[in-house]
Amino acid sequence: MIIDRLYAAVEERGPICVGLDPSPGLIPSGLLQRAHSPAEAYLRFNRGIVDATLDLVACYKVQIAHYEALGVEGLACYRDTIRYIRSQGVLVIGDVKRGDIGSTAERYAEAHFGGDFEVDFITLNPYFGTDGIAPFFPHIEGREKGLFVLIRTSNPSAPELQDFPHPPFTPRHALPVTRHPLYLHVAELVARWGERYVGRCGYSAIGGVVGGTAPEALARVRERFPKLFLLVPGYGAQGARGKDVAPAFRDGNGAVIAASRFVIGAHRGKPDPERRFPEYAREAVEEMREDILGCIRS
Repeated sequence: MIIDRLYAAVEERGPICVGLDPSPGLIPSGLLQRAHSPAEAYLRFNRGIVDATLDLVACYKVQIAHYEALGVEGLACYRDTIRYIRSQGVLVIGDVKRGDIGSTAERYAEAHFGGDFEVDFITLNPYFGTDGIAPFFPHIEGREKGLFVLIRTSNPSAPELQDFPHPPFTPRHALPVTRHPLYLHVAELVARWGERYVGRCGYSAIGGVVGGTAPEALARVRERFPKLFLLVPGYGAQGARGKDVAPAFRDGNGAVIAASRFVIGAHRGKPDPERRFPEYAREAVEEMREDILGCIRS
């Protein structure tokens, strides 16, 4: 299963997931000026980052909003970035955070598990419950795809909803009412959805997103749901470090730690950024990898 490939990549190269989320402020100015369009500059930049880091990372995460902002050319860049990474034999997470029901969800599944935007994993918002997730199941069963479902995100206002006590009613598919924070109920649902898709590595192809900026929540999810493979954003620019994300791991595996600006913006304020940005990105990945692995092993 696809999760076995991700597990093996973490074993071989470490748990780093680089987020390719370019923006005009993160691209060296000379690269932008010399390109025919921002989309062309993004693609050159992305390829430089990938070439410099692919032997050190488990996977890449590509956030579609950064490309949608450029219109049709941006979506072509998103497509070409994904294709370039996958042509190197490396796994790609499409960070699309889709969430809808019925035929709409089916179309999202077709769009991101096949065709121009095909990736290996996608992120989903679980707000619609099982109806919003089930249309993706056939692609996991038949086409070696996987999901990362939002459980506890890394943004500052996440507690407004995700840490809230479970509401005092029991709708269809709901879990027994308790006073646990909502994110733990979501984690329970994600674990149930993934029971049929556990790989040889012991983890399910349906994993969860839990932010590294909430280490207590991360530790609780890992303890209670040992078969959930975790995508952990928030390292670097959002404030998380190795000690914060270390609870995500079991025996050095079971999670990938995502960072975007920390890596792809590492050239800012340094000499010759247009030429040396891949070198600075590699150094950032090496620093991140050493920090995380050191905390896991200690």
